[in-house]
Amino acid sequence: MVTATFRFYEELNDFLAPERRRREFTVPCARAATTKHMIEALGVPHTEVELILLNGESVGFGTVLRESDRVAVYPKFEAFDITPLLRVRDQPLRDTRFVADTHLGSLARLLRMMGFDTLYDNGFADDEIERIAAAHSRIVLTRDRDLLKRKRITHGCYLHALRPQEQLREVCERLQLARSARPFTLCPQCNAALQPVAKAQVEHRLPPAVLELYDRFSICEVCARVYWEGDHWKRLCGGSG
Repeated sequence: MVTATFRFYEELNDFLAPERRRREFTVPCARAATTKHMIEALGVPHTEVELILLNGESVGFGTVLRESDRVAVYPKFEAFDITPLLRVRDQPLRDTRFVADTHLGSLARLLRMMGFDTLYDNGFADDEIERIAAAHSRIVLTRDRDLLKRKRITHGCYLHALRPQEQLREVCERLQLARSARPFTLCPQCNAALQPVAKAQVEHRLPPAVLELYDRFSICEVCARVYWEGDHWKRLCGGSG
């Protein structure tokens, strides 16, 4: 048995017991315990971590802790590039392709409306989400901490907000998505690409008010749904930036 001193930074404190937040604390560690083992034992999913400093030096998740080690744990850095310091994974969490768990269908649709490739199926089991994330390098979106602790999931985002619009804002702010949004390019229902379509080709499918007010339309390549940039779309773009 060894002891090590930990300090977690920024939003990682939300996962800790109240008495351990925003302060150093010393805990016993099992012999041969790794940084990943202890970070998750303290309640923080490894996917939320981007940098670990052990006695001032950057290390990976597999580093074995020794007596009196001091461990500083940092969340995702979006304001500056820390690639030269990274040891916990091959690259920073900047890929913007997602897979959402079964409770986040509304968020998945909102992300698709912003143009972010987001896989979702209310039948996805945790094993399937893990497989998809590992095979296709997707960021897992979830409110399930245990899902993010799975070994094969390397990119993830734990959502604190409960309402879809607030969840969208949280994801956009944490991953700085505003500049890479491509609105009106993906189908909110099936995640397929939208293609521009002439008004004359779809006017027989449009409500009279839409026919009168709008001139730009898109159609989904897969489900053939027709979309236009109505008020709901303007509210989404205005509320997530």
